[in-house]
Amino acid sequence: MASTAAGKQRIPKVAKVKNKAPAEVQITAEQLLREAKERELELLPPPPKQKITDEEELNDYKLKKRKGFEDNIRKNRTVISNWIKYAQWEESLKEIQRARSIYERALDVDHRNITLWLKYAEMEMKSRQVNHARNIWDRAITILPRVNQFWYKYTYMEEMLGNVAGCRQVFERWMEWEPEEQAWHSYINFELRYKEVDKGRTIYERFVMVHPEVKNWIKYARFEEKHGYIAHGRKVYERAVEFFGEDHVDENLFVAFAKFEETQKEFERVRVIYKYALDRIPKHQAQELFKYYTMFEKKFGDRRGIEDVIVSKRRFQYEEEVKANPHNYDAWFDYLRLVENDADPDTVREVYERAIANMPPIQEKRHWKRYIYLWINYALYEELEVKDPERTRQVYQASLDLIPHKKFTFAKMWLLYAQFEIRQKNLQGARRVMGTAIGKCPKNKLLKGYIELELQLREFDRCRKLYEKYLEFSPENCTTWIKFAELETILGDTERARGIFELAIGQPRLDMPEVLWKSYIDFEIEQEEYGNTRNLYKRLLQRTQHVKVWISYAKFELSIDSPDRLQKCRQIFEEANKSLRNCEEKEERLMLLESWSDFEKEFGSDSTMERVRKLLPEKVKKRRKLTAEDGSDAGWEEYYDYIFPEDAANQPNLKLLAMAKMWKRQQVVEPTEEDAENAPMVEGTSSPSDEPVAPPENGSDRNTATETEREATYDDRDDDVSSTSSESDSSDEDGETEEKRSRSRDEDAEKEEKRSRSRDEDAEKRSRSGDEDAEKEEKRSRSRDEDAEKRSRSRDEDAEKEEKRSRSRDEDAEKRSRSRDEDAEKEEKRSRSRDEDAEKRSRSGDEDDED
Repeated sequence: MASTAAGKQRIPKVAKVKNKAPAEVQITAEQLLREAKERELELLPPPPKQKITDEEELNDYKLKKRKGFEDNIRKNRTVISNWIKYAQWEESLKEIQRARSIYERALDVDHRNITLWLKYAEMEMKSRQVNHARNIWDRAITILPRVNQFWYKYTYMEEMLGNVAGCRQVFERWMEWEPEEQAWHSYINFELRYKEVDKGRTIYERFVMVHPEVKNWIKYARFEEKHGYIAHGRKVYERAVEFFGEDHVDENLFVAFAKFEETQKEFERVRVIYKYALDRIPKHQAQELFKYYTMFEKKFGDRRGIEDVIVSKRRFQYEEEVKANPHNYDAWFDYLRLVENDADPDTVREVYERAIANMPPIQEKRHWKRYIYLWINYALYEELEVKDPERTRQVYQASLDLIPHKKFTFAKMWLLYAQFEIRQKNLQGARRVMGTAIGKCPKNKLLKGYIELELQLREFDRCRKLYEKYLEFSPENCTTWIKFAELETILGDTERARGIFELAIGQPRLDMPEVLWKSYIDFEIEQEEYGNTRNLYKRLLQRTQHVKVWISYAKFELSIDSPDRLQKCRQIFEEANKSLRNCEEKEERLMLLESWSDFEKEFGSDSTMERVRKLLPEKVKKRRKLTAEDGSDAGWEEYYDYIFPEDAANQPNLKLLAMAKMWKRQQVVEPTEEDAENAPMVEGTSSPSDEPVAPPENGSDRNTATETEREATYDDRDDDVSSTSSESDSSDEDGETEEKRSRSRDEDAEKEEKRSRSRDEDAEKRSRSGDEDAEKEEKRSRSRDEDAEKRSRSRDEDAEKEEKRSRSRDEDAEKRSRSRDEDAEKEEKRSRSRDEDAEKRSRSGDEDDED
């Protein structure tokens, strides 16, 4: 409070708050603290330096410092840094006893603090108190034996003091705790510094037992090699291989072993080591081993050695593949092919046994097709390579016992087994095998193989019996019937062969009847039984009207050396053409006519060739409408069709139109010819009735006369033979005239037919052009629609772009308005701050006035 000169107190003037609304910019406590830190309001100036001039001031200073340290320790005993600072201050004053006391008090508080022990021991060593330092190190390693730093410092101190025995004793105490690898290496290096190799070997022996890792064994062996103990080094490697065994082998051990032997020039040992390792280490773990083995063989081996490396690598690769998927039979085949080329029979048998042990999990033939070849290859290997027939027989029997014959079988296994028995001259055994096969699971292949076997042995009676069994099993198999008949033909029993063919064609169901009929016909032709052959053709044509049968029949008649063979062949072609008129397949009919035409070109005359040429069809291109599966329109398709003249003549509309055209042509042609013939008669000749012919008065009389003459002409043409009143000259002229008229009518008919064809072609072309125009118009409409759609899309895109531009303009305007608002707010804040500053200045002026 402010006081006046009279000493009276008065209440300070209360400032009036004009605006009680909260400030827009709020000040936080954090801001206040930051400003205080920036202005350094709490920093105190350093205390002044003191200069101690006498002992009393020194004692006062020590008392003050000790009191401060004790107060800090009393406040928080667990903060070890306070103890260490206190002890180091006493040490700086050469108060070793006091510092020792402080360290002991601190150890009572926290005896597991490593830094505390280290500082304590360092203090003793600095002050050259060796026994005290040993005492501290002993206590430290007794209380905290797992702290390696204590052991390292302790051994280093003893070694620096030259106490080798004491240092060795400390190391021995340390090794009893089985520390990490670096501690063992430190001990070994310590012994080596004093040339104690035997003691180093002893330490290595203990070390590899405490830390049994491959790298430690390798270091042990290199230690022996470095000091010239080659036999000891080799023994270490051998012990390491025995120690790890086959379950925990490592390629690095074998690589190091091989390199050791390579430096000793023991190349055979190196090769044996690599092969031993490759046989026992998985392929994916032996990449480095393969690399070093290959490098070794390239440097010191021959071509055979390099090939052995490659084979070993491939063998390991196949081993990994079959381990990953035992049912991968292709990998087994490759593996077996590899070992067959290189390995001994026992190894190959072992791989085969491993392969065939992986049976397919499902009894379906498609899963067994690859597997069964393992057995086949196994049997062939035993027979051809090892030459052990008894073991081969066992392989075949085991494979046949394994196959589920009730569900499926493999004829090749039975046949191979029987052929093996034949090669072993065991005919009864082979027949027994085939009999068992046919009894258990009869198949076409088995029966064919058994028949071929008996045919090779010339046992024809057995072949007949087997064919009979075969036909009982499969009567629809035409090949079997044909082979049976061929066998009888070879044996000379034609009647029996003919009977077999008759039985065959009488079967209700056949798989290839056309082959059977052809074989029967060829058989009869070979026997020169042409009557039987014709009967067979007729019987076959009763069953089928195929064009190839007719052509074959015609060729057969042509091949017979007889005087009427051409007539018979032509007659067959005519019958075939008549029978194929109702055939839907026009290509077959065309094939027949082409064959007939070729025949006539070679053996016929011009008239027969012309006749066949008139029967040939006209090839026209047509269009038909296609329909998709869903019923929609799929467009048009062009195709070629054949129009036969006979078919066109049989169509009633076309025939009627042709007859009408011919009649009209006759109406025009015949009066002209009659006028030309009757002109001389009018001038100087009389009519047959000796009466003059008067000219017609009008058109109706002329037409009547023309009709009368035409009737007379027709009467003369029709009753040419019976007429006796006409003269001989006039009858001859009438015959010539009639012949001319008939020729002209034929020519006119041909011309009219050509015109009708041309008109049809023109109409078809016009229809095609109309269709093409329609398609073009449709394409144009589609293109117009596509253009309109593109234009609409472009308009839509332009509209979208314009909308985006408007949006961006709106956003820019909004941003500008926001920035203007923000500027206005900032200006308002500045004005407020100016007002507040002015108000503060006014307040301060008022207070100054009051003061």
